Amino acid sequence: MSSNIHTKLSSLSENLRTRAEQRLDEFRSLRQAGLICENGDFYPTGVHYPPIVSYPDLVEESLLHTYQLPADGKFDVYLHIPFCKSRCFFCHYPLKLGQHQQAEKDRYLSAIEREMDLYISRLGIDAIPVRTILAGGGTPTFLTLDQQRRFLEICASRMDLSEFTQYNYDVDPVTIVGPEGEKRLRMLRDYGVDRLTIGVQSLNDPVLKLMNRHHDAQTAVEAVQASLDLGFQVNIEFIFGYPGQTLESWIGDIERAVTLGTHEIQLYRLKIDAYGDYQGPVKTLIQRRPDSLPDNDTQIIMKAAAHAILEQNGFAENLRRVFSRKPEHYSHYADNQCCKNLDEVGFGLTAFSSLVDRFGLNTQDWGDYYGKIQQGRLPVNRGLVRTPEDQARWATILPLKNRDIYKPRFEEVTGRPFDGVFRAKFDRLKAWNLVEETDTVMKLTPLGAFFADEVAQQFEHPRFMPFPMEAYGNGPLNPYRDTDTRDALRSA
Repeated sequence: MSSNIHTKLSSLSENLRTRAEQRLDEFRSLRQAGLICENGDFYPTGVHYPPIVSYPDLVEESLLHTYQLPADGKFDVYLHIPFCKSRCFFCHYPLKLGQHQQAEKDRYLSAIEREMDLYISRLGIDAIPVRTILAGGGTPTFLTLDQQRRFLEICASRMDLSEFTQYNYDVDPVTIVGPEGEKRLRMLRDYGVDRLTIGVQSLNDPVLKLMNRHHDAQTAVEAVQASLDLGFQVNIEFIFGYPGQTLESWIGDIERAVTLGTHEIQLYRLKIDAYGDYQGPVKTLIQRRPDSLPDNDTQIIMKAAAHAILEQNGFAENLRRVFSRKPEHYSHYADNQCCKNLDEVGFGLTAFSSLVDRFGLNTQDWGDYYGKIQQGRLPVNRGLVRTPEDQARWATILPLKNRDIYKPRFEEVTGRPFDGVFRAKFDRLKAWNLVEETDTVMKLTPLGAFFADEVAQQFEHPRFMPFPMEAYGNGPLNPYRDTDTRDALRSA
């Protein structure tokens, strides 16, 4: 153990130090076994499969050809608003920035309205029957109040909300404080929004400046309180491993976060490389100041310490990376899309539709988005209808990473029994105490959950692995082992 890491560990309380030392030992052991690449670098997985940057060109005819509506007739819905006041350095999405975008926002709302109409027409329905809604971005509340109401009306008039279970909004703290912020929150509530994810990211003002956030910690706290006062279920997000962030500042964030009264706290490890169509500025920042990035050992300590603090204060990991006080507090949208593999449709620039056996991704180009819609075409430009192999990997990776695999659902969406799939890999993961199994469920153990991204990557096709074969140790958990399709997908 380096003297630097020893010093950091010695600064922790006894309980946090014990937890962090254990996770560090496990991290090194699993790296030697081949689960984690040899330099310890991190790449997230488990939201899409294949990874979103890997989809080939696709036109709408191919996306919807032979598609059948889900058995219950319902969809989860994603709405994307790609506008922000300024760019956060960690953001990997195409955006339009600044306060002077009102005409552009009006144009965009007209386009997304038309996109919904096109989708309704293609599906042959009168309105979209909704299970859940998630509005994200960008900043879906970076609209004037009139534009916010218009957008909510567009959605309400095109969606059947009679049986939806949750309406989620991702919000920026600045947009929901003060008199205008209160009006916005009341408007959202009046249209059925009941769960907010507030992008806090840090409660340390110097770190917020390094992230190029346009709010301070006090504004974030005020936004949380305003949301709770109006009865919303509140989730707050934090990023760790950011350049210039220290172990001490991170622990301070989490110790303060648990006092705010929120229902959920969500943790993200910094994503350096693009996972979408835009490379965030953080990579350039790190290239200029590589010494500012907390090393991998420190990031493992950060994660372990945060988990311990949350658990000590009555939070438990519900969905992956999301800790809640009660099991009923979680994103129904994320659970449906990533765990249950239910059909979801997305609207807006870069939005995606994840359907039971196929995937469509909207264009990232503004001109192409507007142009396709003006021509009466869906703005999809990439995606695929999954092969049986893709389907089996998709139905394994997403639910395993995010909660657990329900075997009957796996068989329902793949047409093959789960117990005959990826047996060699699952047996080794069991031997290393990373997964556990019952007659109906395969799920991560607490150790596997801590390294969930790396465990899920075991099931990616070699062409989608985040790191090349030579980056991993030649141990029993090297992800390039047992990737032969004929063996991996052999039926029981």
